[in-house]
Amino acid sequence: MIVHILLITHIVVLGYWLGSEFVINSTFRYVSHAGALPFAERDRLMDHVMDVDQHVRYALVLQAGLGTVLAALFGYFPGGAALAWAATAGAIAWLALVEATHRWRASARGQWLASIDRGIRYSAIAVLVGSGLLSPTGLVELPGWLAWKLVAFAGVIGCGLGIRYAMMDFYGVWSVIEREGSSNERELEIHRIYIRATGVLGLLWVFIAAVVALSVIKP
Repeated sequence: MIVHILLITHIVVLGYWLGSEFVINSTFRYVSHAGALPFAERDRLMDHVMDVDQHVRYALVLQAGLGTVLAALFGYFPGGAALAWAATAGAIAWLALVEATHRWRASARGQWLASIDRGIRYSAIAVLVGSGLLSPTGLVELPGWLAWKLVAFAGVIGCGLGIRYAMMDFYGVWSVIEREGSSNERELEIHRIYIRATGVLGLLWVFIAAVVALSVIKP
C-alpha cells in the first residue's frame, strides 16, 4: 500500500514541478520585456518569480528522495528499508537547506548556504552519472532503463544549475539597473539572459521527458 502511495506522489510531484516551471518562465518573460514599467514594480514581480522558483526546488528534492526510496523498496538499490529511511531523512534535510537558503538569500549566510546546495547538486550529478555509466560494466548492478534514467535525472539537475547561473547573471545586470537606471544595452542583456535561461529550461524538459519515458516503457 505504501509503495502505491509513493508512486502516486512521485507522479503528482512531477505535475507540480512542471506547473511551477510554466509560471516562472511566463512571469520572468513578462518582467524581461517590461522595460517601461517602474523598476519597483518589476522588482516586486521578480520577487514573486523567486518565490515560485522555490516550488521547483522543492519538487527536485522530492523527486530525488521519492525516487531513491522507491528504488530501494523495489530492490533496484541495495539497502532496502534502511536506505529508504536514510533517503527520507536526507530529503527532509535538503528541503530545510533549500528553504533556509531562500529565506536568507539576500545575506552572506544565504550565499554560503547556496554554495552548499550547489555542492550537493554537483555531488548528486557525479553519483547519478557514475552509477549509470558503470552499470554496463557490472560494477553497479542496475537494469539498463534505470541506469539511463539516472543519467537523464543528472541532466535535469545540471540544467537546474544552468538556469541558476543564468539568474545570477540576470541579478548582476538587475543591480546595475537598480542603481543607475535602465538603458537599451542593459535591457538587451536581460533579454539575452532570458533567452539563455529558457533554452536551458527547454533542455530540462527534454530530460524530464526522457525520465518519464524510461520509467513507463522500461526498454
